[in-house]
Amino acid sequence: MANPAYVAVDWGTSSFRLWLIGADGSVLAERRSGEGMTTAAKTGFSQVLAGHLAAVEAPDDLPVIVCGMAGARQGWVEAGYIDVPASLSSILSGAVSVPGENRDVRILPGLAQRDAAIPDVMRGEETQLLGALGPASRGAQAVCMPGTHSKWVHVEDGRVTGFATFMTGELFDAITKHTILMHAVAGAEDQPADAAAFEAAVAAAFKRPALASNLIFTARSGQLLHGISAAAAQAKLSGILIGLEIAGALQDAGKGTAITLVASGRLQALYEQAFRTLSLSFTAIDADAAVRGGLSAAAQAIWPN
Repeated sequence: MANPAYVAVDWGTSSFRLWLIGADGSVLAERRSGEGMTTAAKTGFSQVLAGHLAAVEAPDDLPVIVCGMAGARQGWVEAGYIDVPASLSSILSGAVSVPGENRDVRILPGLAQRDAAIPDVMRGEETQLLGALGPASRGAQAVCMPGTHSKWVHVEDGRVTGFATFMTGELFDAITKHTILMHAVAGAEDQPADAAAFEAAVAAAFKRPALASNLIFTARSGQLLHGISAAAAQAKLSGILIGLEIAGALQDAGKGTAITLVASGRLQALYEQAFRTLSLSFTAIDADAAVRGGLSAAAQAIWPN
């Protein structure tokens, strides 16, 4: 095997991703599974990690850097939060050691916004943020990290000034599975996607976010009165929720604030389509590359040799 330097792990609520990183920064091996915090809390974090390390033949003394929900209070070892405003580089100094392991295992902290009017937390995304921007970023940026709970982070000259969580993905799941609109989208997965319906919904929600619940109901009324397809109803709901998210995230942003999208796969395509619909310029960064970049920065800070 090529010379491995450390192991990087992104341990979320429902997913586990591990990369064996070489001394030259290359990815020597990779593992992915559904053994997120929820599963690992039952089977044992140490056992889950050991199984994946054995699968990639990681040497016994190779250190491991971890980000994500493994550091939550309900996770492996609580890694705490760094309060914002805070510099991106502060994440590098907040790692905690996991006791009782034969190798050096460190877990990175999350970020907390303790303002009583707008409390918020993130865990895992801060490492993506670090990898996407680097600790020495300059200028004002709004960073969008879409997901079940999308994060929008405002950064100025390498300092996180604030952030907001939007339950876009979870709301879409709840609305399409547990409300009357479940009937409107039934069978949508068997039909071609309706890009026009998505784009019209993004624009409508961005322009008039106060009408959110009314716009959502049009997925049903549009089907009853105008016969829109299940795919169009689903695209409309997705577009409304993403349009609302973008409107809320940018309502206090300065004119000309640069937008960075950190995403991959289907979500990246949807958000890129939404930004183009709204004529918002953006830069896209692959989410996997970003989290590996953040974990790499932490590993180099903790184990410089």
